[in-house]
Amino acid sequence: MTDFVLVRHGETVWHADNRYAGRTDVPLTELGRRQAADLAAWAAGQHLDAVLCSPLSRARQTAEPAAAALGLTPWIDERLYEVDFGRGDGLTRAEMAEAFPEALAAFLTDPVAHHLPGGEHPAAAADRAVGCLHETAHKLPDGRVLVVAHSTLLRLVLCRFLGIPLARYRQVFPALHNGALTELRLRDDQASLLRLNAPVR
Repeated sequence: MTDFVLVRHGETVWHADNRYAGRTDVPLTELGRRQAADLAAWAAGQHLDAVLCSPLSRARQTAEPAAAALGLTPWIDERLYEVDFGRGDGLTRAEMAEAFPEALAAFLTDPVAHHLPGGEHPAAAADRAVGCLHETAHKLPDGRVLVVAHSTLLRLVLCRFLGIPLARYRQVFPALHNGALTELRLRDDQASLLRLNAPVR
């Protein structure tokens, strides 16, 4: 049995405009840094065996204080990158509606069959992230692991493990809050959702 505490990175400078942040490396806001500090304060009172994070700075800057509080070095894994949003990266929904209205409408209907133009297929993103977690569970079969990554990627991961069609990730999990705790338990290839968007304090 391996428990994964999944955390979306802290708030970034694109949060206020609700810009799609995929592979672009955008920094945390002051609130985002406070959310990282709150996560570290929570982690200091927990038994955690490892900290995994995406290579993007917003994830690393959220994970590093927690890892330091635990006396651990984060494991940075490229499989935890956010989904590549292609032409949508850095744009708001209104800007996408101007740039490629038909593709956006199709995406909003089915974000997997019609992912954003030039972007990564969500199923491929789910495959890489799920592979990372399965590998970690094999390494730490009785562990508890903090994973700091990204909103769309983590929602796809939840769908894949819980047997929910990937195309429903935006409906079933409309939001993962910055810095909140979502806990997933893997036992004998079965997954259980223990909590969702729980505050750290």
